[in-house]
Amino acid sequence: MKVGIPREIKPMEGRVALVPSAVADLVKAGHSVTVEQGAGRLSGYSDEDYRRAGASLAADAASVYGGATLIVKVKEPVADEYPLLRPDHILFSYLHLAAVPQLAEHLVNTGLTAVAFETVMVDGELPLLAPMSDVAGRVAVQIGTTLLHRQHGGNGILLGGLPAAHRGHVVILGAGNAGGNAAILARNLGTLVTVFDRKRAKQLHMRALGDNVTALYPYHDDLARAIADADLVIGAVLKPGARAPHIVSREMVKSMRPGSAIVDIAVDQGGCVETTHPTDYTAPTYVEENVTHFAVTNMPAAVPRSASQALSAEVAPYAMLLADGELDDNPALQQGINIQQGKVVHPAVAESLEQS
Repeated sequence: MKVGIPREIKPMEGRVALVPSAVADLVKAGHSVTVEQGAGRLSGYSDEDYRRAGASLAADAASVYGGATLIVKVKEPVADEYPLLRPDHILFSYLHLAAVPQLAEHLVNTGLTAVAFETVMVDGELPLLAPMSDVAGRVAVQIGTTLLHRQHGGNGILLGGLPAAHRGHVVILGAGNAGGNAAILARNLGTLVTVFDRKRAKQLHMRALGDNVTALYPYHDDLARAIADADLVIGAVLKPGARAPHIVSREMVKSMRPGSAIVDIAVDQGGCVETTHPTDYTAPTYVEENVTHFAVTNMPAAVPRSASQALSAEVAPYAMLLADGELDDNPALQQGINIQQGKVVHPAVAESLEQS
């Protein structure tokens, strides 16, 4: 099969879906791979690295899309890429269609097959979402820490504190891959950490991280009290394929101390905080109810080298299956199909789009 890897054009997006070693495996298996020039540059991979791996280099995106059947990319297509999509394409990338109904409509009208990284499922797990959730959880704490600095409009709290100084309080919504990684990093800083999750097993896992970590069921009143006391709130709620539910209301945000911060990782799926709206790395923050919000829809793009390596390791085996024509025979990829033959076929995505 002819595989195309375009350069990402979402603002400040430097990741690449497949690193040169993964491309080399595809070529050795008999597939042809075309990579747009510069696609791996911000992740530390040169055009020459891809050429040595056996890929052909294309001068522009139109050449990549025009010559390939399987398109493997990181982020969902943006408006400038819409005209490049064809009915015979298999699009394999993050899509998050519940939060981008205009993209869903275009993909349906195009008639292609769209397989979303975030809904590929194996034994109840999401192997292609997990690596970027790991990165996003850790990045969320790093960014949130700096948002509390006074020169960024923060409340001046040093997470982890000092002798005779407030240690700071981080509240995390959800204890999955993103929330769990955020909790680990916040725990290591020495700050007080409160994690909310509905599942007892995840609560136990969070409590085992250390004495400075508390894990609770998200009863409304307990959640409201914790958020009012928080210096940093990290939203990491996930319903695969569906819009994220609003767990944090505007009233809860209003109760937070001025200069506190919110990082909503769930913004890819619409956000789990009522006051969240999508941003990008060109203008990543805004202030609502005296609280700084960070809601960039591609948070792992801040660390493209690490993120690309982690993502490619998970994507490569599935890209090989698609190139080998195994889409119809692989249960995990079947669950990843969001759009096929002009229809939205993933139940959670369809339900969310009907409600939007």
